[in-house]
Amino acid sequence: MILPSRLRGAAAAPPHDKAPARHDNRGVEAAAAGVKVTELLGALSFGADLGLGHPTEHVLRQTYIALRLAECLAMDEQEREVVYYASMLAWLGCHIDAYEQAKWFGDDQAFKHDAAYLDIDDVAGSVAFVLRHIGDGRPLAERIKAGVGFLSDGRHDLDQMYTNHWRAASALSEDLGLSDAVRDSVAQTFERWDGKGEPDGVEREEVLPSARLVHLADVVEVFHHIGGVKAAVDVARARSGGQLDPALVELFATEAETIFGELGQVTTWDAVMAKAPTVGRELGDDDLDRVLAAIADFVDLKSPYTLGHSRGVAELAAGAAAELGMDTRTVRRAGLVHDLGRMGIPNTIWDKRAPLTAGEVERLRLHPYYTDRILASVPALAGLASVAAQHHERLNGSGYPRGSTAESLTPEGRLLAVADCYQAWSEPRPYREALDTGKIAARLREEVKAGRLDGAAVDATLRAAGHQVRRNREWPAGLTAREVEVLRLLARGLSQKEIAERLVISRKTASNHVEHIYAKIGVSNRAMASLFATRRGLL
Repeated sequence: MILPSRLRGAAAAPPHDKAPARHDNRGVEAAAAGVKVTELLGALSFGADLGLGHPTEHVLRQTYIALRLAECLAMDEQEREVVYYASMLAWLGCHIDAYEQAKWFGDDQAFKHDAAYLDIDDVAGSVAFVLRHIGDGRPLAERIKAGVGFLSDGRHDLDQMYTNHWRAASALSEDLGLSDAVRDSVAQTFERWDGKGEPDGVEREEVLPSARLVHLADVVEVFHHIGGVKAAVDVARARSGGQLDPALVELFATEAETIFGELGQVTTWDAVMAKAPTVGRELGDDDLDRVLAAIADFVDLKSPYTLGHSRGVAELAAGAAAELGMDTRTVRRAGLVHDLGRMGIPNTIWDKRAPLTAGEVERLRLHPYYTDRILASVPALAGLASVAAQHHERLNGSGYPRGSTAESLTPEGRLLAVADCYQAWSEPRPYREALDTGKIAARLREEVKAGRLDGAAVDATLRAAGHQVRRNREWPAGLTAREVEVLRLLARGLSQKEIAERLVISRKTASNHVEHIYAKIGVSNRAMASLFATRRGLL
């Protein structure tokens, strides 16, 4: 996959390198403020691109094309706002029935990628497309069985896909507080100029101008990627009067060279954000919490085995954070969005009952990396990105995607990793039943003994989940629980004044704690105290 310029750079290290995970506390604490709806949708569009099997920035480029044509039509600001949001939302629902797509057609991403080149007006081509993909990737006998089943149940599933997609995207637009006009346009994502679309078969001017622009922009962007301006103009003219509005096609044909020339000269993210609507740009804390929860539910729809998973991780992690006196809001938010990258992995992997192949394992290991890159595209969410991406990392370096070790993992990331394990093991998977709570607790403690998970995070998570866990843990060098808290903050570079403020104690008390810590562990400065804490897994 080629990452867009917005997602490249020093922070976008290769997914399997040994570079330390990014984690500055300032970034995590600042992650609550200044999140713009437009940027949030831009970030989600990268997930949609991955799920559709398109090159990253397809949705952004589509949106730029639609907005440029809207300007040529002299649409006013309110109308362009509808175009912007309708375009950014159009394909976000395409993963919600990925389970059914994989069931009938194999790799759901490959199926959606190939479908982008299909015109349903070509009946012979449509039949050939379905036959080519039925049971794709399976032995011949299973493909034949899938074909027979498709004639009874599969056709119904296929008919429902268009409606499912736009309804999911429309529901998300409501969660974002967008207008009825945006939802009306999203509802027409699969309509056609000739009336042969879904769900209502409206035609010609009954199809909203914003929806017509999105239809055109989507098609021409796909074909431009494989054949340049000529291919984009040719496909538009070939579908004129069928899928596409003839007047818009002629306008596009006139402006195509200019529009694609502009796209070749700009950073797509910046160009689209510059054209984004100016109203309702930022989410407050409570609104952001609500929207992130909605996104969590939205992502978990990708597989029936993960329904409610992200909310479960978020609440469990927040409960454990409270046990440890950590910032519960940051941990909860990271839990809600930790699996955004799941949209980039096909359901043939997520829902496979048999053992995964080596290639499938490598693809699966990318999903936290995708989460990181999706979230990091929004400056105000960069702190959450660094925490969310750590949910499959392990203290001994055996985790993924970066193979980070203890010294480069944040306390929040360690906690999230444990909460994710607990929640996932309590849920069924296609290859196993859900584990009971006793087995989960035992398995977590085995992970601690093996040096993979943080012991304090495991204890706190088990307490948050209702287990009876002894609180008077024996800390190394005779440190008390409070001294360990102070040591963690000291190691992170906080001054004694800042430690006092964080723990709501006097500065003198903080100073006394630091002196006692130094005496117990036999060091005289922060750097050596940090080394002690790192080697003993206290951070």
